[in-house]
Amino acid sequence: MSKPQESQTLPTREILIVDDDPGQRSLLTTFLDTQGLTPVTVASGEDALAELGLHRYKMMISDVRMPGMSGLETLRKARQIQPDLPVLLVTAYADVKDAVGAMRDGAVNYLEKPIDLDELLESVSQIVSRSPSSVSSPSELPPSLTARHDITRQLYRDALLVAGSESPILITGEGGCGKTTLAELIHRRSARTDHPLQCLNCATMPAQQIGPRLFGSPNIEGLIKRATSTTLLIEEIGELPAASQTKLLEALGPDRPSPEPGGDRSHRPRLIVTSTADLLERVEGGAFRDDLFFRLNVIEFTIPPLRERPEDILPLATLFIKEYTHGHARFAATVTPCLEHYAWPGNVRELRNAMERAALMAHGGIILPKHLPGTIQKVADPEVGGEATQRQKMADVERETILQTLRENRNNRSVTARVLGISRRALTYKLQRYRTEGYLSED
Repeated sequence: MSKPQESQTLPTREILIVDDDPGQRSLLTTFLDTQGLTPVTVASGEDALAELGLHRYKMMISDVRMPGMSGLETLRKARQIQPDLPVLLVTAYADVKDAVGAMRDGAVNYLEKPIDLDELLESVSQIVSRSPSSVSSPSELPPSLTARHDITRQLYRDALLVAGSESPILITGEGGCGKTTLAELIHRRSARTDHPLQCLNCATMPAQQIGPRLFGSPNIEGLIKRATSTTLLIEEIGELPAASQTKLLEALGPDRPSPEPGGDRSHRPRLIVTSTADLLERVEGGAFRDDLFFRLNVIEFTIPPLRERPEDILPLATLFIKEYTHGHARFAATVTPCLEHYAWPGNVRELRNAMERAALMAHGGIILPKHLPGTIQKVADPEVGGEATQRQKMADVERETILQTLRENRNNRSVTARVLGISRRALTYKLQRYRTEGYLSED
């Protein structure tokens, strides 16, 4: 083992990633590469110590729970080789107490899984002396993607940044909010785009047919095998039967690891799963395996409902009406308040259906309020009162609850999200909106 003083003469590299999960290594490598950083990855604590004996690193990112030498032991021994090495720990919820204790052993911070990419970039930028403005800008959104709200645009940019990795992705959000659209975008921007996306919807298929469809039967090849060169999208993963959960976990097991970026992908699909239900709540209720949840939840995207991103409503409606009328129809001025004031409980799916109906009712001409479903027409009628006001009151109550909980927990987003019963990424999106609206200061 190298002596501490010898590390001063070693060649310097930027970031050492230590994680036994190839999917997590792939995610971190892909994301940091897009930010102009140069990570080196190893699969164990033992390999990390060997690497630290050969090169001096600006920082190390290490998982906490690994077979053999744990992340905490790796941290302590790494300090003996490079005493001033900044270490960022990545931990599951169950390991948080240990991770907090590790701060006394020299860890500069810890991130909870699923990793928040913005928080990761902020921590890395501070340590390696890169300001966020100095790294490469996020990928530009394709022109065909309609996203006007700042939160929506950032969500899609984050998705594009990790699209090239092989990591499993969990997409959550209300029904009809665009989870499948996001999954399709990630697939199109991945290295597997030459092969068609394979899909399974657990909510629309009889439970007894899900297992054979996913894993195959004597006469039929299952999707797990059929999708080895492409992306497999499993929609409403929370409805996956218990027996299939076990088999899926086995298929994702350490004996069949995810490849590194650019490696051989022929042995298993890249997995994207979606859920309308709160998966963590199902885990706590015993309806979903916790070990499978943590294997799937490497990176999570939560899509806000349409009512929380009103800037997207009119552009999406315009896109749909052009599609259904081949560009011939347009909205009358009186239609806009109907669209913008309606709550859209069915989200983008309901909006699309409403535009299809309007196109049929207007026969390709000017779209008037009377061509919209009755529930949507009512919100623009001052005689039918209070819906918009009531929604605003509810939004105000939600905002005050979130900000008060954040203050009570000393701005700790992870704790605040758990207290509120929402994902950390969902909380981050809401705080971003409050900041743009002037309810939250930059500091």
